[in-house]
Amino acid sequence: MQITANTLRAVYTAVKTAFKQGRETYKPTYTRIATEVNSTTATETYAWLGEFSRLRKWIGDRQVNKMAMHSYSIKNEKFEATEGIASEYIEDDQLGILMPKFQDMGYAASTHPDELVYECLAKGFTSLCYDGQNFFDTEHVVGEGDNEKLVSNMQDGTGSPWYLLDTRRPLKPLIFQKRKDYKLSAKTDAGTSDHVFMADEYLYGVDARVNGGYGFWQQAYASKADLNESNFNTGVEKMMGLTSDKGRPLGINPDVLVVGPSNRSKAKALIEAQQKANGASNTNYKAVEVLVVPWLP
Repeated sequence: MQITANTLRAVYTAVKTAFKQGRETYKPTYTRIATEVNSTTATETYAWLGEFSRLRKWIGDRQVNKMAMHSYSIKNEKFEATEGIASEYIEDDQLGILMPKFQDMGYAASTHPDELVYECLAKGFTSLCYDGQNFFDTEHVVGEGDNEKLVSNMQDGTGSPWYLLDTRRPLKPLIFQKRKDYKLSAKTDAGTSDHVFMADEYLYGVDARVNGGYGFWQQAYASKADLNESNFNTGVEKMMGLTSDKGRPLGINPDVLVVGPSNRSKAKALIEAQQKANGASNTNYKAVEVLVVPWLP
């Protein structure tokens, strides 16, 4: 096959088709636990994170809720993957054997938001959120003035972490920020591309500007202790008992249990079995949705 402009356009069409097929192979789950924010700048500042909204009985003038200003921000980062097709594959009409490579590139583009979001979850023990503490921490400050107290949203231990999340609110516990969506592009013109001229190789790549981050720590609880009935109940009770700086109940109610492969069987037995091992009724049956994630330990 002679390499011409028409030939290269046909190759690009084939690559795009394979890329699209690969993207459709994987169904991401990050939207279950993260709010997707369309970014318009290099860095988005979430200064408004802090007090939850609540209605009050209207007596007298409106009371304006002065939002606490925080410096938490998420910077968009560049990500890319590039594959090359040597001219011999085009000349010898051997493109068919390369298409799985570009399907896999599409698959990687679809999995990438999940990888970022669940990486944020795993790093929550050492990564700061809006209040200046680690997202999972024992010293989140709640209250004002003399009523300040330290609140924990984690349980220490030596095992693989598991996570309870309240995802019912418009702002979920985590954030996936998107400045530029995943896009496929090509570099195939030998007249303008030094790489094509020097290496006799045509380039096809995907790139994006995105990042992950944290929302309200109050909507998340993490434990490194054993995933059993007692520890699960403790986590639920702590989340449901959280109050705002003004002392009002936040109405937090976890609806998702996120685990990695190592905790899969425990999570299934704890939540999806109608009876316990001893035959007694399981009071936590279907209490939350179990989300098993391969990106976690």
